[in-house]
Amino acid sequence: MVKRFRIGNWIALGAILTLLVVCLGAQTQEARLSPRPTKEHPILAIGSPAPAFALPGVDGKVHKLSEYKSSPLLMVMFICNHCPTSQLYEGRMKKLVTDYRAKGVAFVAIQPNDTRAVRLSELGYTDVGDGLEEMKIRAENQKFTFPYLNDGDTQTVTEAYGAQATPHVFVFDKERKLRYQGRIDDSQRESRVKSQDARAALDALLAGQPVPVASTPAFGCSTKWKSKIDTEGVQKKAIESEPVKLETVTAEDLKTLRSNPTDKVPVVTFWTPRCASCFAVLPALIETYRMYRRRDFNFVTVAASDPNDKTSVIKTLESLHASSRNLEFAAKDFSDMQVAFDSRWEPGAPFTMAIAPGGRVVYRQEGALDILALRRAVQANLENNTYVGHPAYWVTR
Repeated sequence: MVKRFRIGNWIALGAILTLLVVCLGAQTQEARLSPRPTKEHPILAIGSPAPAFALPGVDGKVHKLSEYKSSPLLMVMFICNHCPTSQLYEGRMKKLVTDYRAKGVAFVAIQPNDTRAVRLSELGYTDVGDGLEEMKIRAENQKFTFPYLNDGDTQTVTEAYGAQATPHVFVFDKERKLRYQGRIDDSQRESRVKSQDARAALDALLAGQPVPVASTPAFGCSTKWKSKIDTEGVQKKAIESEPVKLETVTAEDLKTLRSNPTDKVPVVTFWTPRCASCFAVLPALIETYRMYRRRDFNFVTVAASDPNDKTSVIKTLESLHASSRNLEFAAKDFSDMQVAFDSRWEPGAPFTMAIAPGGRVVYRQEGALDILALRRAVQANLENNTYVGHPAYWVTR
């Protein structure tokens, strides 16, 4: 006779299944982030000699493979600015340098992506792109302790190594033969790391022993090869074809906007068509909107002008392809509008604010703004369940 399951049994079974799903999800997270190796860009084989390079660095110098010939071991790390996985590994890479440089290990990082192949939608987790000048900004901001070189212009070095993702590391012995390639460790979330693969390789080689596991799958953002350039152009054209709309806004609407009852982080900027400094602020903010809009982010422009200026306002917004939410004062009484949102700004000058859920101000600036400071403030307050720990990366140092 078949026994009936009691309600308590079903609840217990449900709890077990939920736990199993969570555990499996944690174990397979990095697998989902691992790009598949392609025949077009094969990974350098274990035992191969280190491909030579001569690449410009953030320090203004050209760095060559021969510079590191006196070091017993060399780790070449392919990383980039825009990838959140790469960002989350920067601290671990600096710790590797601290722990192993005195033991004779040399380190060098290479940025592999062609900037023309990186779509705006792929910049949703960064303050800057992957170009050399932006690499200088990142290296300074995060205090890199290793050379940071750019191969994005030609990708010849990236092709020779077969770097599949950022990060992807290669460890070479004294004869500069490849002895390890792949991931730094086995979990994007540092608290869940079980296997310190790169450290195990370095320790084995320093002890004169064979590397226990010579190849592991690199995971992170896939290398942006030149073949992807066309997709960025297609996305740009699609963005520029989006309709530009303009709504009127009342003082009550502005109070609601300021209190931010949503779970998103909006950036609100006030401007006028006749204000040159206002116009100078808009392009960088619109680009930021295009970068972040797939996340819990909003961008709102508010034209602090006479309602009769609607034609001039919409013309300016259309020239910038501003497909974000665009508002214009519904009344000529600017004082009421000003007080409704924030009394600490003067109409006629650009004023920008980033607001966390619940109305907490995370950035406020009248006049010219620091777009990088704004982006970092926004990133530090965007929820991120995919890249756990990412908001903390952006906390002001």
